[in-house]
Amino acid sequence: MSHRLVVVGAGYAGLLAAKRLARKLRRSDVTITLVNASDRFVERVRLHQVAAGQRSAALSLRQQLGGASVDLVIGRVAAIDTTGQTVSLDTAPQVIGYDTLVYAVGSRARLDDVPGAVEHAYAVADSEQATRLRRKVAEIASGGTVAVVGAGLTGLETASELAESHPELHVRLFTGADDVGTGLAPRARTHLWRALDRLGVSLHPKTHVAMVRQDGLDTRDGTSFAADAVVWTTGFQAPELAREAGLATDEGGRVLVDATLRSISHPEVYAVGDAAAGVSVSGAPSRMSCQAALPMGRGVADVIAARLTGREPGPVRIGYAFTNISLGRRDGVVQFTHADDRPRGLVLTGRAAAAFKEAVMRSTVRSGPRGDHSASSPDL
Repeated sequence: MSHRLVVVGAGYAGLLAAKRLARKLRRSDVTITLVNASDRFVERVRLHQVAAGQRSAALSLRQQLGGASVDLVIGRVAAIDTTGQTVSLDTAPQVIGYDTLVYAVGSRARLDDVPGAVEHAYAVADSEQATRLRRKVAEIASGGTVAVVGAGLTGLETASELAESHPELHVRLFTGADDVGTGLAPRARTHLWRALDRLGVSLHPKTHVAMVRQDGLDTRDGTSFAADAVVWTTGFQAPELAREAGLATDEGGRVLVDATLRSISHPEVYAVGDAAAGVSVSGAPSRMSCQAALPMGRGVADVIAARLTGREPGPVRIGYAFTNISLGRRDGVVQFTHADDRPRGLVLTGRAAAAFKEAVMRSTVRSGPRGDHSASSPDL
């Protein structure tokens, strides 16, 4: 019988893993099945553009697969039975058996940080959320106010994109940190501040949001801010699927894996991308980022192919090269980093940084998911 290899999730890591496995395992005794809730590959790193009313971030998944020998099944995974080694779907064929499972379900917006966020906040973690925000922004673009909570990469890019695309929109950026861009080198941080000021984004550092209301938000010190829309970008979390299946996970629901991305509790399961607690070259858990997802997707394919051909693989190296921050379509910051994610003095800013990031995003799709020869991609 064929060895049944099932990849759950067709994001950056899962799609790359499936395609690379198909190339490496050209054998009749191995079948590769890719399961995804949608027939579209979502360029998640472009969802802030979608929210601002720009191009779609979804591409045909079948086209992305090309001619790879991968069976594509469209359906949402409802449960994983690690004892029977099956994946249950919400549609036909209902149940898929596996001998090896690659868990690549990604992450979702963490909206349960404060009361009211689930009910009233917008997010940009998936296509549906970004489209919902786009519709709201279109309603309030002439003089309305958007409060973006969280000044990480997602928050910075969303605030910048909204401000540039809709000059009459009032954009406020809230963060509990002492300032924005604290992890950047001085030159990069200064450019970031100037760009946000040029775009008219109001900064609210050292401000902890305590509650989200339909018409704004309240802070811990009792101050209230009115807003027509509150966008929550404080972080992401893994789905509960792995924990419910009995896999060993960290507190955030990410699968605990060894150096080869193999589950420490279930050796027939591997985990990659945002849903995996991989270990980076610094020894710290891997960040939820495209930069970590691509080497994980590539690495897990090499590991599985090695083991199925009787070889013992080496560890998967998860390192970093640079951090990209787009500040609208014509400006940005590229902070080059050491492999352990520490910032270097080398910084790219302005139009050159914007062009650099756009080139990287296009090559990520072309050479990452569509191919299998991508280098470590930046944290987009």
